[in-house]
Amino acid sequence: MTVFLSGGAKNGKSTLAQELAVKLSGEGKRYYVATMIPTDEEDYARIRRHVADRSGLGFETVECEKNMLSCLDTADADGTFLVDSATALLQNALFPRERNYELDLDGAKRCADELLAFLQAVKHTVVVSDYIYADAQRYDAGTELYRKCLAGIDRHLAAVCDTVAEVVAGKPIVYKGVLPL
Repeated sequence: MTVFLSGGAKNGKSTLAQELAVKLSGEGKRYYVATMIPTDEEDYARIRRHVADRSGLGFETVECEKNMLSCLDTADADGTFLVDSATALLQNALFPRERNYELDLDGAKRCADELLAFLQAVKHTVVVSDYIYADAQRYDAGTELYRKCLAGIDRHLAAVCDTVAEVVAGKPIVYKGVLPL
């Protein structure tokens, strides 16, 4: 089963994603696919909070900044994967660290293709993404491109996932399928 969760920042997406992954996995393996490349104390604090939140839930952390299929070098495809987040995966691909964060226009397509291939290769996946593209604010060209690319990836995820939900104030609004809770 594949579940796609979107929503605003700090809205409870990761907590719900953890609950879903635990439910989907049963007694099987659980993997938390950590995608963020931390750059400041706020990022490190978020990582510490997420680690503490999933403490005792049986997740094995797999660091994966890019190339989602590389997770399967160390993880069992029959496990359940919580990918947190598509937002960070896109950022890593579109503004790669190894190119001094210069725009890589092919990065978005690569990111989307790798993520979709990963969904097909594993048993259960819960993917988290941030709903950052709906406000009316106009941003610089790089940010607008990033928002447009994330919206495209999210549309692809919504099309292929069994369940699609938006998390608003900690409550899921299901648009497709059912949440396996």
